[in-house]
Amino acid sequence: MIRPVRVLSLPVVLLIPVLLTGCGTEKAGAGTGVDSSASVAVPSRAELDARASALGIAPELVYVTKAPGFTLAQQSVGVYGDDGFSGVYWAKETNAQIQLSVERGTMTARSCPKQPVGGMAGERTVCERDGDAWYRAGGGRHEYALVEKGHVLKASGDSTKVTRAVLLSAHRPSDAELAAVLPPAPTTATAPVERGDLPSTGDGAPNNEVGTTG
Repeated sequence: MIRPVRVLSLPVVLLIPVLLTGCGTEKAGAGTGVDSSASVAVPSRAELDARASALGIAPELVYVTKAPGFTLAQQSVGVYGDDGFSGVYWAKETNAQIQLSVERGTMTARSCPKQPVGGMAGERTVCERDGDAWYRAGGGRHEYALVEKGHVLKASGDSTKVTRAVLLSAHRPSDAELAAVLPPAPTTATAPVERGDLPSTGDGAPNNEVGTTG
């Protein structure tokens, strides 16, 4: 059973404008977010897994897309469901969006129509098989849902702006692609500063006694 989503409560069609106006225009490179001209060393897989885990995301549930003309909105990357992944790609020229979401579970002919496309609740969903995936449409959006081992990958977009071929371009990332998608791991917290006015005995209240010169 697909569990309720904990994040991305805004409709996906509103997500990018909110992010771009509220958090600047920070984006990864086009498509997967990898800058081919950069010479930065790719972190180890252990570090990449730690970066995903710091967000609450299971590393094996991260996916990316190489859709031409689309750029990852870095601020959209986050946990989906319990430990799934979600991210939104945006095309500047057309203002089209692709939402990727991955979470544990499955999808069947019976459950497919009951799940709204792109999280747009209240819309009728039509499902049909297309190879190994479900092609789904509803509310002016369409989506491919691919059932993998223990999880479901969904790639959705506006049916008038995003083609079916573009939706099918999602895939598991290379280490370089994963490094571009995940934000750096948080730095280690520093030790608390020891205050000189706190006595080592008693209830720990500050020592405010006035000295002989006071």
